[in-house]
Amino acid sequence: MRKVITFMGVASLSLVLMLSGCGTKALPTSAGQQSSPVYQRTEVITSPDAAKKLLDDGNARFTSGKTLNKDFSSTRRMDLEKNGQHPFAIIVSCSDSRVPPELLYDEALGDLFVIRVAGNVITPVELGSVEYAVEHLKTPLVVVLGHEGCGAVTAAVQGGEIPGSISSIVEKIKPAIDTAKASGKTGNDLIEKSIDLNVQNAIQDLLKSPIVKHAVDTKEAKVLGAKYDLDTGVAQWYTE
Repeated sequence: MRKVITFMGVASLSLVLMLSGCGTKALPTSAGQQSSPVYQRTEVITSPDAAKKLLDDGNARFTSGKTLNKDFSSTRRMDLEKNGQHPFAIIVSCSDSRVPPELLYDEALGDLFVIRVAGNVITPVELGSVEYAVEHLKTPLVVVLGHEGCGAVTAAVQGGEIPGSISSIVEKIKPAIDTAKASGKTGNDLIEKSIDLNVQNAIQDLLKSPIVKHAVDTKEAKVLGAKYDLDTGVAQWYTE
């Protein structure tokens, strides 16, 4: 599975935000101080491609260190309570504390419907959460987000004693490991290949859902995979 980077630069930030459904407003500043832009998503996103572009733009801001200020005020919270949530992307990501989707995609309250589970695996519980967002919230993009050096996958590759309910996670990851081993991978290459294949398997699990498959077949939604690099902060898309 080949990976490609599709994020945009941030040289023309205002234009990018305008075209992708985001706007900015200036924070009050003292004389002589430069105003800071505040993130504002000005419309409900219904296009999978538009949603993907918003994630690309946000990750570009994150990796460049030019993230936008967010409105966490009571006014914004009450607006979301009154008018409901309209997240433009569903992110199924690992629970790893170094991989917070809202931060690495530079998004705000109400933007992402996030499901976090060690190893970004799909069980009936995670699938039900995705189905809810696809069916009831009409969220147009589902992303399975793996990451470099995933601890859950590494533990499954290394084997050994698996205490408690951790075994249920390992069992979901094992098919990816078996396929990676069959391809001749060893060492760290085996771990990273297993991470890639585990994302692919999670996507296939999602597409077994009649709800998700219908949304994909009718072009109302897309299901994509991505991999986050811990060092660079870049979230790369797997090819569709």
